[in-house]
Amino acid sequence: MGVPNYPEPGVSRAATFSGWGMCVPQQVRSNAELEQMVSTSDEWIVSRTGIRERRIASDDESTFTLARDAAKQALQVADVHPNDIDLVVVATLTPEYGFPATASLVQDTLGATRAGAFDINAACAGFVYGVAVARSMIESGTHDTILLIGADTMSRVVDWTDRSTCVLFGDGAGAVVMQATDGPGGIFSTVLGSDGAGAPLLIQPAGGSHQPATVDTIESGAHYLQMNGREVYKFAVTATAEAARQTMQGTGLGPDDVDLFIPHQANLRIIKSAARGAGIPMERVFVNADRYGNTSAGSIPIALCEALEAGRIQAGDRVVMVGFGAGLAWAAAGIEWTAATVKLKAVTAAAASAG
Repeated sequence: MGVPNYPEPGVSRAATFSGWGMCVPQQVRSNAELEQMVSTSDEWIVSRTGIRERRIASDDESTFTLARDAAKQALQVADVHPNDIDLVVVATLTPEYGFPATASLVQDTLGATRAGAFDINAACAGFVYGVAVARSMIESGTHDTILLIGADTMSRVVDWTDRSTCVLFGDGAGAVVMQATDGPGGIFSTVLGSDGAGAPLLIQPAGGSHQPATVDTIESGAHYLQMNGREVYKFAVTATAEAARQTMQGTGLGPDDVDLFIPHQANLRIIKSAARGAGIPMERVFVNADRYGNTSAGSIPIALCEALEAGRIQAGDRVVMVGFGAGLAWAAAGIEWTAATVKLKAVTAAAASAG
């Protein structure tokens, strides 16, 4: 499994979340609609995944637009000006283009002229990978303010005639502003892991340098996501539970010390099994997979935003986040929450009034 990364004894500079935001498309695709598209049923989907609906990007929406709008909200919550951003990181497996990086497009549209920018592709674990990277850069003193975004438009890489995969995925983005703090709290542990031997279990075979897109690959559907669901399920349950346990170890925390567990929202059955394996009861697990499905790198930051808006996180709470996905990759992060959670409600109310 991955190797935990705990703060060095005596280190006072820590990384924390000071702002957060999310953006999901307006279009909802329900299970009832999928019944008209493929041979499936609402009962089958709900019983096996817990998913009832998902959001689908319109022709005018993309990974970039979702990432941009989530980022704007996060900056507003943090009360951070774009000129104060040192770095923009976008975690995604569905970038706007093969190149340039989607992060560069976000950096430009925000006017963050001082910031560097790059993308991370660790699939559904990408956002938590980004947390680990940003944490290290902030703790080292090289960066003070980092904008981290998880964004994916999975509807663009899903085969909507494949009932085994198309029912699972949706589109969305979440963003956080990460800043340095010398007070108590902040990110106390990160875990990163990978098992490349499992790469064929969850893959987009065509479109890269190994198999460039051609008429033949398009006709065969090789540019769509392909997944061995049974094997990915077994990996996900084990990796999520173990990563959560590793995140708690070394800092003297046990399952009873975790106020909220935010796992990747891939499948309700996976979430329940992983929580049980980590020893965390479901009343302390946040779930919104029923409304959004698997939004890949957007999954955890979207869930984080909704948990904050619902009052599930307060200052001083300990939150553990775990992601897993293609690679096979997994990542976890633990944070002692420091920000004032009332800020999101104020921003949301102001946006509603302006509308």
